[in-house]
Amino acid sequence: MNKRMILMLVLTALLFGGIFGYKAFVDQIISEVFDTMEPEVVTISTSEARSERWTPTTEAVGTFAPVKGAELTVEIGGIVREIHFENGQQVEAGQRLVSLDTRADEAELARLAAALRLAELDLSRQQKLLEQQSVSRAELDRAESEAEQARAAVAAAQAVIDQKTLKAPFSGRAGIRQVNPGQYISPGTAIVSLQSLDPIFIDFTLPQRRLPLLDNGLEVAVAVDAYPDESFAGQISAVEPRLSESTRTVRVQATLDNAGERLRPGMFGRVELALGEAEERIVVPQTALRFSTYGDSVFVVEGEDDDKRVVQRFVRTGITRGDLIAIRDGLEVGDEVASSGLLKLQNDSRVRIDNDEDSRPTEDADPRPGNG
Repeated sequence: MNKRMILMLVLTALLFGGIFGYKAFVDQIISEVFDTMEPEVVTISTSEARSERWTPTTEAVGTFAPVKGAELTVEIGGIVREIHFENGQQVEAGQRLVSLDTRADEAELARLAAALRLAELDLSRQQKLLEQQSVSRAELDRAESEAEQARAAVAAAQAVIDQKTLKAPFSGRAGIRQVNPGQYISPGTAIVSLQSLDPIFIDFTLPQRRLPLLDNGLEVAVAVDAYPDESFAGQISAVEPRLSESTRTVRVQATLDNAGERLRPGMFGRVELALGEAEERIVVPQTALRFSTYGDSVFVVEGEDDDKRVVQRFVRTGITRGDLIAIRDGLEVGDEVASSGLLKLQNDSRVRIDNDEDSRPTEDADPRPGNG
């Protein structure tokens, strides 16, 4: 019994020994193959870290508003008799826009004017009679009061007629009318929008930390989606003296020339303000950055032409502008960094550089559609 047990133990030991020995042999062969294998060469494009002078800027989103703008209406209701403008027409201050029916009011004005003439004649007679001491001073006072009341009644009737004629309070462009001839309108009914478009305001807000840098006359550049290839220049014209208690932001208003009236109230605009003096910054394309939770890094190209390799280097980044990003620490001017193909790269990877224009990422600080 003991001999059989020993024999089984010996056979088991031989079996497992053979298995482990075979595995160790295979692992050694695989290790030798990998040790002798040439590392893969990764094709990348590169960019050179360069120095540029960047002016510190801040951005905001604003809304265009007219310097003068109103929804015009009438103070007194009535029936629309005439419309004196065309939709979208440029109108001048004081120009008639809409007239309501005033025939009944004009008839009342004529009656009151006749009553005024009679009151003035009576006053004149009372003055002559008082000179002749034929009437008392009280009679003259009564006649003067009646004449004054008649004048006031005429003025009130004329004011009613004037209020039934809508005139442009300022020069601007009329919108699309909301009423038609023959329509009855109540007081306060919107008739037409009138907007003064040149110049034009843009209103936006900034964080309170920017308040010390703001001042009237500060230049702004505004981009709008309607004209993607253009930038519109203006200047800050007003800064709200009080901050919003809910958002702790300050409201700012800039004024822009708008001779062509291409900018319209209600449009959104992206506002860029230059704050401070221009500074030298080391910049690389944003595509050269590998972002991770433990830090941002770039791959710096080193070595000779036939044996170029990349070294991963951690950097501190700054602001971005267009396709570029500023590097605050970790790079020097002239360092060559990988700008594409980063997904295949590891530290000490061999690389082949292909800087064909079609494969390189753009490096524009102010990219616009159609410029690459």
